[in-house]
Amino acid sequence: MARTKRSRRSYGAGEWGRNRVRVFPDPKTGIFQIEWRENGRRLTRSLRHRDWTRAKKQADEFAAGFGEPDPNGKAEAEPDPLTLGRLFDIYGEEVTPTKGKRTRQRDRVATRMFLDFFGRDRRPETLSQRDWDRFIRERRAGRAGRSGQPVGNRTIEWDLTFLMTVLNWAARSRDENGRLLLDSNPLKGLRKPKEKNPNRVVLSEDEYHAMLGISRQVGWRFHIALVLAHETGHRIGAIRELRWADIDIEGREVLWRAEHEKTGYEHVTPLTTEAVAALEEAGRMGSGSGNAPVLPSPSDATRCMSRVCAHHWWKKAERLAGLEPRRGRGWHSLRRKFASDLMELPLKVLCELGGWKKAQTVLRCYQQPDAVQLRKALDSRRRNRSA
Repeated sequence: MARTKRSRRSYGAGEWGRNRVRVFPDPKTGIFQIEWRENGRRLTRSLRHRDWTRAKKQADEFAAGFGEPDPNGKAEAEPDPLTLGRLFDIYGEEVTPTKGKRTRQRDRVATRMFLDFFGRDRRPETLSQRDWDRFIRERRAGRAGRSGQPVGNRTIEWDLTFLMTVLNWAARSRDENGRLLLDSNPLKGLRKPKEKNPNRVVLSEDEYHAMLGISRQVGWRFHIALVLAHETGHRIGAIRELRWADIDIEGREVLWRAEHEKTGYEHVTPLTTEAVAALEEAGRMGSGSGNAPVLPSPSDATRCMSRVCAHHWWKKAERLAGLEPRRGRGWHSLRRKFASDLMELPLKVLCELGGWKKAQTVLRCYQQPDAVQLRKALDSRRRNRSA
């Protein structure tokens, strides 16, 4: 009777001393290898693919005498049809690890959700408008996703953006034999739901000064981060990761590294007098030199301040400043304030200062004229007509 062994690292089929076969992934490439003995010699050949199900099937067939590995790879069998489970597995192994920590987590959550919803064995090329619409309905009602909570259009848009990213990637990627994983994206061109009235809060000047006035009560790190966010217009994630090697106090410049920017755009921007003063204060409080963090973690001076600390300190500052809680008022509201304060600048200049790659993003998501600016525009029109 044939013996079969399954483990995480390998799959064995057949009987020892007779027709024993083992398949396992190459530790460097992940491509499966098949190993057997012939006339006392141990032989290994590449199966030239990374499909675990297909590798086990080939091991069973070889052990049973139905097939044999082709040393030259000329007798390559027709691959099993691509399933959503296999596609998401490949994407998760090859693409997701190249992303940031939070994005990797979102990829894993979205992957589980789509596989639960459509099924691991679903063929991706069979997805259609009906599946698209059904997912939107069920997700909006809270019947898709493990949380069981209804979600808005913005969340659904993020989910579908990930699905489209995976399908577009598959339509551009080839297997080890040069075949496209997917001939085309079957959902290409379908419209994602949009939030009609997105909540994009802009921190007001009064609110900023109220928080600035109590910022040192929260801690010197929060004070420095608040000033830098206001004066540079950059994301708190990039500000948290700043190191002294990125700061040129004499030249009054700061280097924003690509790996800490959401857009992956590395650039240098000038520093205002207020930002320089804040950095000088940070230098007195910390090491102020080398590759040390500008805003070190309270528990480990060699590491940068965490995202959790930044969030917790912001909420504490709002309470101390006496500001009423408001959904959407957070670190990013300072970035919107920066874009709105400098609305009169040419968009190219503003994008360079704030690290935006596309001017459309600034216009669509960040710049929000206030009542004073609207009134000023109307007054200017009246003056022009009088002249």
